[in-house]
Amino acid sequence: MADLHVDEPADLAPGAATAAADAPSAFAGVARRFLPRATLPRHLILLAVGAIAAVVLLEITDPFTNSQLAQVAYYAIAAGGLTVLTGLNGQISLGHGALMAVGAYTAALFLQSDTPPALPLILLVAVVVTTVVGALVGVAAARLHGPYLAGATLALAVGLPGLAVYFHDTLGGEQGLRVRAPQPPETFRTFIGWASGNTPSSTKWLAYVGAICLLLTFFLLGNLVRSRIGRTWRAVRDQEVAAELAGINLGAWRVLAFVVSAACAGLAGGVLALVVRLAAPSSFSLVLSLTLLTAIVIGGLGSLFGALLGSALLVFLPPYVTDFGTGVMGLSSTEAAQLAPFVYGVVLVVAMIFAPAGFVGTIRLRWGSARAKRAMSRAQAAPGRG
Repeated sequence: MADLHVDEPADLAPGAATAAADAPSAFAGVARRFLPRATLPRHLILLAVGAIAAVVLLEITDPFTNSQLAQVAYYAIAAGGLTVLTGLNGQISLGHGALMAVGAYTAALFLQSDTPPALPLILLVAVVVTTVVGALVGVAAARLHGPYLAGATLALAVGLPGLAVYFHDTLGGEQGLRVRAPQPPETFRTFIGWASGNTPSSTKWLAYVGAICLLLTFFLLGNLVRSRIGRTWRAVRDQEVAAELAGINLGAWRVLAFVVSAACAGLAGGVLALVVRLAAPSSFSLVLSLTLLTAIVIGGLGSLFGALLGSALLVFLPPYVTDFGTGVMGLSSTEAAQLAPFVYGVVLVVAMIFAPAGFVGTIRLRWGSARAKRAMSRAQAAPGRG
């Protein structure tokens, strides 16, 4: 969704991030020429375009790719909330994997029933429960900022998944809870039969659930960051003293940002439980939280499109590298599997060196620089024509 962009925090990528935040987005600049200027109608059009693209993409790909796209969806939902928290409000969280666990276990517990509630209601409850947990954590860490908040959320990421082991009778212990994915409704079967002429599989159904949740999440976040709330968050991030003198309660607004981000993590966790069909402590280790943070850094800190791009890289790069290692380099499956994290680390290092504002932020920066140079050239040539 082209226009869904938030500014970069200057303290996380000095110089490059600040310039990228001030420069107009290449995608947004092109989009504004053809879309309404008002935020809501523009985002509604982008939502419709995204929905059409999702249907086409899911219908032309095989079941395995459908499952990969479902993975991209839940990663991107969590990364979108995290990039709003970090890029818009300047807070660094290392505990979003634990918040995803709250959403996943909430959904899994509801789906243990022989007659579970409707799927939208289950996901809504997962969001509400995770939001409450996020609010408690946010209030406790309201006076923390930067590395102090990161340390507090790190403790959350390490400790919270262990509750599943302690309450093993309810949460399944180390083995976790098996999730029985609900069957697609008849209206969905009818729609897919009309759209593609095929009988929808459960994998495709869950991929559609992930795509719908992703589109709605990005639509709501995109409107939120363009609202008065988004502008207040940017003020808290950039000028704490001035914001406090203007009567802004810094702690309250930071808690609100954390709550919004936690709600996204809860939805992502619920979708993850459906797609993976398992809620287990091993799925929500500290590695997951670091992976989400890596995704938004590579894609472009502060950009929802960058969060989507970074999430896609998380999902599609490892199997591609593994296949390349076994098929081209002649490595064993174990050696090829070890090669994938190494290549991902190399990509991260290269991105930090050559694109410190992330892929999307770097494109935005260069586009803005090119426009500024063209404007300067026209200004210099104008007197000569006179």
